[in-house]
Amino acid sequence: MKKPQIPVAYEGYPFIGFTALTTLVIAVLGYDLAALGSLFVTAFVLYFFRDPERVTPDENDVLVAPADGKVILVEKIFDDKFVKEHVYKVSIFMNVFNVHVNRVPFSGTVSKVQYFPGLFYSANTERGALENESCALTITTKNDRKFAVVQVAGLIARRIVCWAGKGDNLVRGERFGLIRFGSRVDLYLPLQIQLEVSVGQKVVAGETVLGYLS
Repeated sequence: MKKPQIPVAYEGYPFIGFTALTTLVIAVLGYDLAALGSLFVTAFVLYFFRDPERVTPDENDVLVAPADGKVILVEKIFDDKFVKEHVYKVSIFMNVFNVHVNRVPFSGTVSKVQYFPGLFYSANTERGALENESCALTITTKNDRKFAVVQVAGLIARRIVCWAGKGDNLVRGERFGLIRFGSRVDLYLPLQIQLEVSVGQKVVAGETVLGYLS
């Protein structure tokens, strides 16, 4: 699997470089106020693509959050798209101020990667969940349990980045991708999990415990 760069995600380098160069040119031309505004934009882009280290719990049965943000949905459904069984669906919404690097919630092997081109409605809406661009990883654990982690683009996001491929062995807490400029991540979890998360809770990727897989 392709490894991202830290502490700033590699995919952010072109954006950071462009805004920094623009700031330099404006400053050289003597437009001080415009240069100050451009410097602010550069700082924000650098902040957006930050990729801090995280300390992942080492208990064998722990499932951790795949994204920073706020839990906006926890429900029991039948998933006919990814794992094709009754599951718990947990959705985490990331605003533009959250870290957007995504992490593996539970160790396992990628059995399927599905990319869906789509639209760009607000990621915290049902329409956005159904119609937006998305990329889904179906992961099988060593005990043959299947779960899916789905990156969903948002209103501002225009590209999902996924470093994982079919057959990759992923480790809990490992980086597997990012979504640029606002988005959500949906989890489809086996019913054998003991959920420890609720709607409205703020979570941290790779660190916050979402539940325990028995």
